Amino acid sequence: MFWLYAGFILFVLGLLALDLGVFHRKAHVVSVREALGWSVFWIVLGLGFALFVYTGYEQHWQGLGLSPDLMSTDPLVLDNGVVVYNDGPSAAVKYVTGYLVEKSLAVDNIFVISMIFAFFAVPPMYQHRVLFWGILGALLMRGVMIAAGAVMIQQFGWIIYLFGGFLIVTGIKMLLLKSEGSDLSGNLVVRLTRKLFPITDHYHGEHFFVRAGSGASREAAVPGAAVVRDAVVETARSGVWLATPLLLALVMVEVTDVVFAVDSIPAIFAITADPFIVFTSNVFAILGLRSLYFALAGMIEKFRYLKVSLAVILVLVGVKMMTHVWLKSVLGENFNLILLGVVAAILAAGVAASLFAPRKT
Repeated sequence: MFWLYAGFILFVLGLLALDLGVFHRKAHVVSVREALGWSVFWIVLGLGFALFVYTGYEQHWQGLGLSPDLMSTDPLVLDNGVVVYNDGPSAAVKYVTGYLVEKSLAVDNIFVISMIFAFFAVPPMYQHRVLFWGILGALLMRGVMIAAGAVMIQQFGWIIYLFGGFLIVTGIKMLLLKSEGSDLSGNLVVRLTRKLFPITDHYHGEHFFVRAGSGASREAAVPGAAVVRDAVVETARSGVWLATPLLLALVMVEVTDVVFAVDSIPAIFAITADPFIVFTSNVFAILGLRSLYFALAGMIEKFRYLKVSLAVILVLVGVKMMTHVWLKSVLGENFNLILLGVVAAILAAGVAASLFAPRKT
């Protein structure tokens, strides 16, 4: 199993190296057309990985499908006595369902990222760099959280009911609470970062840190934008390293992903407790977040009913997590496939309602 994880991580790192080192080596404003092209690429790659999942679990490469999965209510016992928790078809359905759920929940992250970039007045040509490093950090943190979650579920089976209840409560809160833009200058994370690092008043190109007195080019913040100030700026003694507002934006993006991971990781565990499916579906959902942001950033306000769909999905997967044994007895062997169809229908309904419902005046 180690070599599967190692190979997959190397594959992802190779894609990220090509992304930053070749295709986005020079900072530029990502157009909607370019973003849509990359979004299609990442979505096709993510969904195409289901073929690898199907083959690997059908052939049980390095033990795939043989590790216990609490979401598999009726494991298959082979003639040689080997217990199979996920064969090719079931693993592929769980992967695609998990990918779709994680991808839809990632869209909600875009709303918050847009608010962060607006508050810090991040120049459009540097937003891709912030998202690249933010997502790289998110992959590392989610890997740790997924590993911890998998161990907890294996050791304490009752925790699936705790996760399920948490998802239901979170979905209901998302339905009832209205999210509005806020002033981040008093945010605890921002204040702590300012205490750890002196922050410049200006952006210095695509740099997260600059050396005082280095003569690095700088860009004034957009007039009227709320950029966090610090008295220890260019007047610092020569040679001192200073952080730029770009670092503050990066830190907030990282923290935002951790907050969203608290919802999304239990959501994927509601579909399967197999760590390889959980990890790979999360990774592919996050990889396309950057391009999806640039594709949707200008149209975020149009998708006003999408948050409702996401809330309903959270409640749905929470209920599924708590009642998976009963659902299997009622809906039969294909209940995960039915869940996939319901999730897709809820998302489609949210998008359709956003696009075609009369606008409020």
